[in-house]
Amino acid sequence: MASSLDFDVLIVGSGLAGLSAALLLAPTHRVAVLTKRALADGSSGWAQGGIAAVLAAGDSFDAHVDDTLVAGAGLCDAAATRFVVEHAPEAIGWLRELGVPFSEEDGDLHLTREGGHSQRRIVHVTDATGAAVQQVLIERVRRTPNVTLFEHHTLVDLVAGERLGAPEAGCAGLYALDDASGDVLAFRAPHTILATGGAGKVYLYTTNPDTATGDGIAAAWRAGCRVSNMEFIQFHPTCLYHPHAKSFLISEAVRGEGGLLKLPDGTRFMPRHDGRAELAPRDVVARAIDFEMKKHGLDCVHLDISHQSPDFLRAHFPNILARCAELGIDITREPIPVVPAAHYTCGGVVTDLAGRTDLPGLYAIGETACTGLHGANRLASNSLVECMVFARAAAAAIGAAPAREAVALPAWDASQVTDADEAVVISHNWDELRRFMWDYVGIVRTNKRLERASHRIALLQAEIHEFYANFHVTRDLLELRNLVQVAELIVRSAQARHESRGLHFSRDYPSLAEPTAPTVLVPADR
Repeated sequence: MASSLDFDVLIVGSGLAGLSAALLLAPTHRVAVLTKRALADGSSGWAQGGIAAVLAAGDSFDAHVDDTLVAGAGLCDAAATRFVVEHAPEAIGWLRELGVPFSEEDGDLHLTREGGHSQRRIVHVTDATGAAVQQVLIERVRRTPNVTLFEHHTLVDLVAGERLGAPEAGCAGLYALDDASGDVLAFRAPHTILATGGAGKVYLYTTNPDTATGDGIAAAWRAGCRVSNMEFIQFHPTCLYHPHAKSFLISEAVRGEGGLLKLPDGTRFMPRHDGRAELAPRDVVARAIDFEMKKHGLDCVHLDISHQSPDFLRAHFPNILARCAELGIDITREPIPVVPAAHYTCGGVVTDLAGRTDLPGLYAIGETACTGLHGANRLASNSLVECMVFARAAAAAIGAAPAREAVALPAWDASQVTDADEAVVISHNWDELRRFMWDYVGIVRTNKRLERASHRIALLQAEIHEFYANFHVTRDLLELRNLVQVAELIVRSAQARHESRGLHFSRDYPSLAEPTAPTVLVPADR
């Protein structure tokens, strides 16, 4: 490989954060968007619920901030929270200008309510908000000059620091695997944005698509960036339980519109766990379901909204109604079987309010980043608006940044590697990782479980390092390498938190500890 592909900005990821940043930067910069599968295959398109913003007359920024702080269990960054909340209406306005067809009622935006919110402030497109927003953004990006799309290109590593022989040079670009050719290409730019989403696939059960393998978090960590709050993995309380329904989410809005959680005999149980019952924050609901399933030996619990009229359900939840009907479940007459599943990575790469990481020239936005907004638990529908607010902030910072000198990238050296002879090693390790992370580092944790997970991770890392060093890279190998790295960060963070707070619940430390602080891991401390 003799040369690099040169751009002004590299964006890794094609979800709401990445595509928003691309559209905002395109008028003034040559932008490359790299995505490891097709443009629409990330998590954003799976988001059912909506986007939180203060738009109703009776609502206020202070109320939205307070709801976020309560859900975040004392670990939200106050400045980041107010920054996102105050810029949220502007973000919704931008999407409406692009043509996103948000649901309306009597000519006004229809605002729904979700668990943890004190007001109706969720704008939505029925129950398929993410898909509708993604469709509009993808159509816009494909028509936008100055944006070059590289689908089926997987991030291998960032080019920074030691690779350049100049630690102070910051991030100069990245290496990416081209699926079609099998070659590793070098991409060079003074600015790189990681918008690769979260790491839900580190768990056996997840609402996330197959692309959610923590690529940006792992790559930033390897390049020398701090990560924070990785112990706080949000488990969505209600994933459809059916052998043919992989990762299908039953939106929080179903409970917001009156859905009740019940045992198989029809008994409600949430009032016994929390005064807010079904409208309690997700961590409370997920733990309650986990408790009831273990107590009664259940495979699932039931979410019942059949008391609402069929017309109401068709209007508010057409996609959930249709998908359940395909599987023989009539939600107008019977409850929906549900289980908790890994849903959202609250921690990530440490950034400032412009999305800047510890590495000059490198930004992280969306679920990849830890801005401080979510604290110990993400408030429903705050994530999509965080994507847009920080995409805009990063684009503005890049536009105002002084010029950075282009650095020559070293060629990718594949001369000493061969084709793998045993691909089964990768699939076996992938399966083992996800199973023990679910068993040992799930909704309820103990010191012993975390120790077991840590031991297994160390063995897997040694195997994967050997594989990576000796064989041509493949997307499966790269994703496994990243998932094992993220698993280590989750376990280390969980071991460092000697309390139960938000999404992290430990039987060995069931109480809150005061004072508390974010968990920050530093690469130099490895």
